[in-house]
Amino acid sequence: MSNRIVHEAPPFEIAWRTIDGLRIRYATSGRAGEKVVLLSPWPESIFAFAPVWGGLMTQFQVLAIDLPGFGRSEARDDLFAPQKMGEFIAKAIEAFELTSVHAVGLDVGAPSVLFAALTRSELFRSLIVGAGASTYPLAVEGALKSMIEAEALPPLDAVEVVGGFPGSIRGYAVPRFVRDDYLASYEGDRLTRSAALVRAYPKDLAVLAPHLASIKVPVAIVVGRNDPYGLARDAALLREQLPHARLDVLEAGHCVWEERAPEFESIVTQWVSGGFRGETDVIKQDRE
Repeated sequence: MSNRIVHEAPPFEIAWRTIDGLRIRYATSGRAGEKVVLLSPWPESIFAFAPVWGGLMTQFQVLAIDLPGFGRSEARDDLFAPQKMGEFIAKAIEAFELTSVHAVGLDVGAPSVLFAALTRSELFRSLIVGAGASTYPLAVEGALKSMIEAEALPPLDAVEVVGGFPGSIRGYAVPRFVRDDYLASYEGDRLTRSAALVRAYPKDLAVLAPHLASIKVPVAIVVGRNDPYGLARDAALLREQLPHARLDVLEAGHCVWEERAPEFESIVTQWVSGGFRGETDVIKQDRE
């Protein structure tokens, strides 16, 4: 179990910007230095980074973005696919007039940011990815596998799915303001609509697979050994297929960024501070 300060309110100020015709929610710190872009996981939001925000913002220029249809950002159905979402990520980075960023793409952000780095490598200094299917044939299990393979997806109950999700994060007493934001992020049909991105994995990851070896941007992969969706195996396969990558496997479930926040923050800090230059061929199993 991790020891951390549990905030009673967001540790950042929320702002909005129109990008590609969509109203996008974000938060940022004004510090100069290495630029870290955090992309919202699913079914969470940028509030997922509350446990690590304070530590990261004291060292780096940090920008957190709710991807379209995730968190509180406006949705557009054509973006619910990793390849198209990757195109949006590139547009978002350009909208903030950034280059050479360290992009943190977790969960649905993982394959999406890999697509972005494949086509727009000049925007990225490195990537930190994990807990999102990124290889083909798919290496997924459990509820994620069932959701992807279902012939038709029935409407998802946000109160049941999102409301119960924080309880699966071991060792982290999810603050009320974070729970409330997750629920508000996927009210109505937003949870069902956003599930289209994971259902697009088979088609898009089949496109990505032959090009993984062409991604020259250094990649740090972070995953929980006990991820219930089988994504620890996906992470190992991804490490084998990328030319410049390292893998950290933590004793955790799916949400390593919350469940093992101090370790996750340390990995990101060391990587962004220079580890990405020289540790790209090192596989590290467990940081305990």
